[in-house]
Amino acid sequence: MAVKTDQFQSPDYYLTDELLTDEQKLIRESVRNYVKKEISPIIEDFAQRAEFPQQIVRQMGDLGCFGPTIPVEYGGGGLDYISYGLMMQELERGDSGIRSTASVQGSLVMYPIYAYGSEEQRKKYLPKLGSGEWLGCFGLTEPDHGSNPAGMVTNIKDAGDHVILNGAKMWISNAPFADVAVVWAKDEEGIVRGMILERGMQGFTTPTTHGKWSLRASATGELVFHDVKVPKENIFPNVKGLKGPLGCLSKARYGIAWGALGAAMDCYNTALQYSKERIQFGKPIAGFQLQQKKLAEMITEITKAQLLVWRLGVLMNEDRATPQQVSMAKRNSCEIAADIARVARQMLGGMGITGEYSIMRHIMNLESVLTYEGTHDIHLLITGMDVTGINAFG
Repeated sequence: MAVKTDQFQSPDYYLTDELLTDEQKLIRESVRNYVKKEISPIIEDFAQRAEFPQQIVRQMGDLGCFGPTIPVEYGGGGLDYISYGLMMQELERGDSGIRSTASVQGSLVMYPIYAYGSEEQRKKYLPKLGSGEWLGCFGLTEPDHGSNPAGMVTNIKDAGDHVILNGAKMWISNAPFADVAVVWAKDEEGIVRGMILERGMQGFTTPTTHGKWSLRASATGELVFHDVKVPKENIFPNVKGLKGPLGCLSKARYGIAWGALGAAMDCYNTALQYSKERIQFGKPIAGFQLQQKKLAEMITEITKAQLLVWRLGVLMNEDRATPQQVSMAKRNSCEIAADIARVARQMLGGMGITGEYSIMRHIMNLESVLTYEGTHDIHLLITGMDVTGINAFG
């Protein structure tokens, strides 16, 4: 397949760039250039083969995409949350699976080690995760417990200077290649505890999940624990209960809110360019009313989402954003991205299902993004409970 030049142009109908600092724009530009140079030329091939491009881990580490909000002294970027969001937007503009790799590493592995870990844990793990020398994964979801993590059955039992871990996690991004896993399990009192596992621990395996139609360029697997001895110094000292993993998920969902918007922008840009070039009935299809209606609705939704995630970024920087606000942005970006991708595919007709364009890959990826880290329906109920004060769960 001939490699097409990545000619992405970012839509900015409401001049939202004026809300960004020069540093934020520079960071976005560096990640955009990286995606154009290193991701766009290879991603279709890796997705078609359902293979994870392992070289991107060190590349993204070098670029600073792992843990950008973690302080510099621990191997992070020391950046603000809008910069982090823009990075995720550009990565997912390339591919949702690539952004997933970065989201997991930064928000679900580095963040809990930084926020809940001991100083020894921070110094041991964070610099190597930040540089991409080590890849991490996050084990919360279980075969029988997705939207209800409180029901987890993975457990630890005290055994002196260590604990014995048993159970299993599934749908774990990065698992097959991860050097480190942040795992959540219940102790003998039923309290959720977080801990760090390393590849090579006896009884700890990471079987790969095969047969995915979505996130095909991302590595997904299981985490299986059979009498794994975990040293007590690997347990997070500074958090107990579900607030630990849920705090990580708020950070990751924030990144997804920006990321899914990047996928929407890519689909819109592709449809817009194609509609100007594709001639039917003697003129470009961009000149037909129904096509203009589709493009107008796409850019309207993208513009609304840009304002939503920017404002959320400001609140994150001020440490005022609530998990419920993050939840709304995650759900909104995922919904508009999926809708825009589907309409964009129709505008391209048969060409829309080929690997020559990114749209069908985005559509398939977004089906996962819609449901992971809180499904569309669960996020609706989070907003519903927030505005009514009544819990509709269970």
